[in-house]
Amino acid sequence: MCGIIGIVGKSPVNQALYDGLTVLQHRGQDAAGIMTVHHGRFYLRKDNGLVRDVFHTRHMTRLLGNVGIGHVRYPTAGCTTSAESQPFYVNSPFGISLVHNGNLINTEELKQDVFLEDLRHINTDSDSEVLLNVFAHELLRQGKLKIGPEEIFEAVANVHRRCRGAYAAIAMINNYGIVGFRDPHGIRPACLGQRETEDGLEYCIASESVALDVLGFQLIRDIEPGEAIYIDMDGNVHTRQCAANPVRSPCIFEYVYLARPDSIIDGVAVYKSRLRMGEKLADKILREWPDHDIDVVIPIPDTSRTSALEMAQRLHVTYREGFIKNRYIGRTFIMPGQKQRVKSVRQKLNPIELEFRGKNVLLVDDSIVRGTTSKQIVQMARDMGAKKVYLASAAPPVRYPNVYGIDMPAAEELVAFGRTEAQIAEYIGCDRLIYQDLDDLVAAVRQGNKSITQFDCSCFDGNYVTGGVSDVYLDRLRTRRSDAAKAAAVNENIAAPLPTRP
Repeated sequence: MCGIIGIVGKSPVNQALYDGLTVLQHRGQDAAGIMTVHHGRFYLRKDNGLVRDVFHTRHMTRLLGNVGIGHVRYPTAGCTTSAESQPFYVNSPFGISLVHNGNLINTEELKQDVFLEDLRHINTDSDSEVLLNVFAHELLRQGKLKIGPEEIFEAVANVHRRCRGAYAAIAMINNYGIVGFRDPHGIRPACLGQRETEDGLEYCIASESVALDVLGFQLIRDIEPGEAIYIDMDGNVHTRQCAANPVRSPCIFEYVYLARPDSIIDGVAVYKSRLRMGEKLADKILREWPDHDIDVVIPIPDTSRTSALEMAQRLHVTYREGFIKNRYIGRTFIMPGQKQRVKSVRQKLNPIELEFRGKNVLLVDDSIVRGTTSKQIVQMARDMGAKKVYLASAAPPVRYPNVYGIDMPAAEELVAFGRTEAQIAEYIGCDRLIYQDLDDLVAAVRQGNKSITQFDCSCFDGNYVTGGVSDVYLDRLRTRRSDAAKAAAVNENIAAPLPTRP
């Protein structure tokens, strides 16, 4: 997952892009970048680090222009060097930059095609650079000296035909404006907002509606799966459905964990969906464990608070905050290596002994991925004197790798892979483990927008909605994205070889 934003304004957009990225920081903490355009010239600042560390006053003053795009990066495909940070840029045709959230599943094939057929050079391991070059080539091949909505939408349609996987992207075309588009399944989110100024209407495309709220934009709607929205330099909005057979299939993990609770994604309020997750999970406990002896419900901050509070109310059990979070430590799920994740859990959470001593405690988390964090937190609760420690997950067991932009690379690194729920509980060290049922999770989210007929639940059920995810692909992904592979890439600065002509 990454965070993307693009603005077509009537005045300089550098500060608005910065503020929007800080709101989207939860979507990526590895790198950040902003590119603006002014009088036909691009201005770029990007580097590894948090938004507040990447951009200083001297950088902001150089980001001129009323149109720009921004990105916060979460590393999945590719390595963690600054060369992978976005926006990416190509000079032909016209000068195009792009920011991307998601992951392509046919990157290797596209790299060969881009190099051998499109005669374009890919300089990083990032699939986002591949996506940019495909889009740029599809514009170029139309042979127009000047382009308009027709040519831009035709290019996006051809991107849909060539690219498979998850992509919510914003491209900025020099002297033309920005175009935002989602893959035909709408796996990753993107929405459109507008605000009135003295000089006229301004428009913003962002990963989550919360970025629009903070910047004073009114949410108009989500970009539809397969749709493209082109906003020209004068602020005129053009839209078109560019995919042949779009099927809305948003990633359900956005609602479980990735998105901020104050966002609305595909018509579903994330906060409300998490309340319903808590209701469903509490009902499962009452159904399967009616004589439970839970004394207190304690969330593992921050994402699980909403579900945990609703669970406590439905179970008629006391709710308490038992962990104090150091907010200057990043989300452990996003940490690139296992050693760093283990270390950061102890730095991030500090238990309040009075809330654990002598009690049967139900800890609630949004999900359990590798089990590293859960195991340490359960032990913390025992160290604080809890009599029994139960653990509930607002999501089902994560048994399959995610290929659409979430760092769940190798199945064997997932705690639920090859284990029964009883074996998982034994590994984690809790007295009882309660998982959400997948049907209940889907119902909890879908209740917010019943027009959604399916979700991407691949990390829970192994059903990849785009198709094309073979065992060969998963093996290739494992070699690149496992913790061991990441450590090797960081330590030895390994780069994938460039395609060569046969």
